[in-house]
Amino acid sequence: MPKDKFYLTTSLVYTNAKPHIGFALELIQADAIARWERLQGKDVHFLTGTDEHGIKIYQKAQEEKKDPQEFVDAITQNVQDLAQRLNISYTDFIRTSDQKRHWPAVRALWEKLVEEGDIEKGHYKGYYSINDESYITKTDYESGAYADKKVIELEEDNYIFKLGKFTDQLKAAIGKDLNIIPEHRSKETLNFINAGLMDISFSRPKEKLPWGIPVPNDESQVMYVWCDALTNYISAIGYPNKDYEKYWPADLHIIGKDILKFHSIYWPAMLIGAGIKLPKKILVHGHILSSGQKMSKSVGNVVDPIELIDKWGADAVRYYLLREIPTTGDGDYSAERFAEAYNSGLANDLGNLVSRVLKLANGTVPSPTPADSHSNISSIYESIASQMTVFGIEYAIENIWSVIRSDNQYVDSTKPWELAKANDPKFGEVIYNLLEDLRHISIALYPFLPNTSDRIRQQLGLSPIDQNNFDFSKETEWGGLKEGHKLGQSEILFPKQEGK
Repeated sequence: MPKDKFYLTTSLVYTNAKPHIGFALELIQADAIARWERLQGKDVHFLTGTDEHGIKIYQKAQEEKKDPQEFVDAITQNVQDLAQRLNISYTDFIRTSDQKRHWPAVRALWEKLVEEGDIEKGHYKGYYSINDESYITKTDYESGAYADKKVIELEEDNYIFKLGKFTDQLKAAIGKDLNIIPEHRSKETLNFINAGLMDISFSRPKEKLPWGIPVPNDESQVMYVWCDALTNYISAIGYPNKDYEKYWPADLHIIGKDILKFHSIYWPAMLIGAGIKLPKKILVHGHILSSGQKMSKSVGNVVDPIELIDKWGADAVRYYLLREIPTTGDGDYSAERFAEAYNSGLANDLGNLVSRVLKLANGTVPSPTPADSHSNISSIYESIASQMTVFGIEYAIENIWSVIRSDNQYVDSTKPWELAKANDPKFGEVIYNLLEDLRHISIALYPFLPNTSDRIRQQLGLSPIDQNNFDFSKETEWGGLKEGHKLGQSEILFPKQEGK
């Protein structure tokens, strides 16, 4: 029987600079969801990639005296390195400079929109934000929202996408065919639509934007970002060939709040125009602040995710970003807070529990016992499933930590070291309960801290979880550890760190 499919995507990293901690957050959120869905037996297709065209990239390459392709190759390697260091289980990686995979899909979509009368040659006159590589309205410009950005007045011939044509269809789709999470982002989208949708520029003259996909049948124009970058979500799965429908529509796009408009309005309008189904859900995360301030190179508070991984390890970074940063809201990073979360949650709570139990067990699993009343294991998976359904990742992790804290309290209250000294038969019951709880904790942790899950299982003498061949209903029953099973070597999971 074929598996149910689950197709999720991140946004694309814009390759004018190395990926920042905000994209690390997005990757990790997507990975946690992908791993959880795989444990449920689904055929998960997880896409990420890089947006490699645009004037800022071209100018940056010129500044560094590099060919644009050479320049984006290096940044794309940075993105892939970050994904590898964070243990991201993506299925596919798409690059918008890929002329074999991506360009044919973009051209096909463009031609379909032209055929439907949704793209026409026109003349643009208005304001353009160089920082955002985006056309903006006079109202936006005069509101002061772009006061800290370089904005110029622009007048040029280009192709126009008739966005306003889709106003009624977009309003009807949001909340029905297309769900935006959290709810206030859905309202934000509707407010933007109700304010009036203007037609948008879909290309730029080649002499101004020399690095990009040429417009079909008009080599004097280069496609602008919307039709180019957004089309990655279908180009990567085979569009315009029919086999793209194996995974489309996407079950989930994961994006940052700064690109909401493009994904909740521009992209759906393009799909409606081309007669393609809409994605089912868009999950919108917030920004990571640095000690309450927006991260900025000029302020000097930008956090390099690779440096964090070098210092703390990938799972510590995953833990902090998934538990301490709200999934759908802004969150704060500081070196002090990171150290506190690491020492408290990972070194003390989890690491201490695993270390204590493995040392007390002394290498062998005792006789199995029924699930003890101290344990929340019977309901932990239901709690995680309930939270993951609504993308409450931080709450799912908190549910796991409630079991970890409960187990530490159980150790303190039963004092198994005293039971062992007194040769009390209750010792075996307590140790079995704790070991079996650790087995379940290793399963529950897997989507969020996969390397830690593997290391706990190694200490329990178990194989790592194979997420593509995991019998969830069987493995989550009580009693998986058998009497006499040999445990592995005990090791410290998270050495306590002093200072920042």
